[in-house]
Amino acid sequence: MPRYLMRFCYDGTHYHGWQKQHNGISIQAVMERALARMEAPQPFITAAGRTDTGVHALAQRAHFEYPSRMQTWQMVKAFNSLLPPDIKVLAIDEVAPSFHARFDACERGYIYLLAKEPHPFYRLYMGFIPHKPIRYEALQGYIPSLLGSHDFSSLGRANPNIPKRVCNLKVLTISDMGDFLEFRLLADRFLHNMVRRIVGTLINFAAKELPATELADILAMADPKQTLVETAPPQGLYLSHVGYPAHKLALEQTEFADISLPFPLHTTI
Repeated sequence: MPRYLMRFCYDGTHYHGWQKQHNGISIQAVMERALARMEAPQPFITAAGRTDTGVHALAQRAHFEYPSRMQTWQMVKAFNSLLPPDIKVLAIDEVAPSFHARFDACERGYIYLLAKEPHPFYRLYMGFIPHKPIRYEALQGYIPSLLGSHDFSSLGRANPNIPKRVCNLKVLTISDMGDFLEFRLLADRFLHNMVRRIVGTLINFAAKELPATELADILAMADPKQTLVETAPPQGLYLSHVGYPAHKLALEQTEFADISLPFPLHTTI
């Protein structure tokens, strides 16, 4: 049966993350229900990565199998006619039967939006960390300590099923957008909660005016000081990019640097 790769986005506000759950509705469950209504013999969808409750996606990727009943543009229309308005399929392409959306991915990118002040219209789409002053210039000084290949165990949730904890953080930028900061992170892989812990810990370090050398020390710790490692809220996190090697995916792929948010958040309120 032909295999297809889809690119899709979603507002994760009202979902218990990507993966199917026993105690709440998930993105995966809703999308597989739509695929079942399209009469797929095996309505299973495998995503490039999981997202947690409240986390959003601008360009999630997932593969599925489907009989050759429609052209890909017709599949896009069929999916979107069956999905709720907070999930949208953007593109579908046929791929090799051996292609795997998760295991073939070679890089993933995230955007994190952190509000400087709480606001009712930002609360679902930006994080906010109370009682921590944002020291933008100081934040820049911590970036070199995190770039490159490190064991990020101290900045990720422990998972015995993932023995490899080394990640190559290729890009980390922090931009002042006026009312909020925009963090962009690109790596070959991310540990669970790694992006949110990087953001929260950087804000904590800058607020306490700690030296960058102490951040490097935390990376070397298996059990870091919990007063220094903080986790930013999920609402500000967006999965924005999944990249594949050219020999695995012979399709034009968007560069991480070219990704932008699909809605205006740059106006001061």
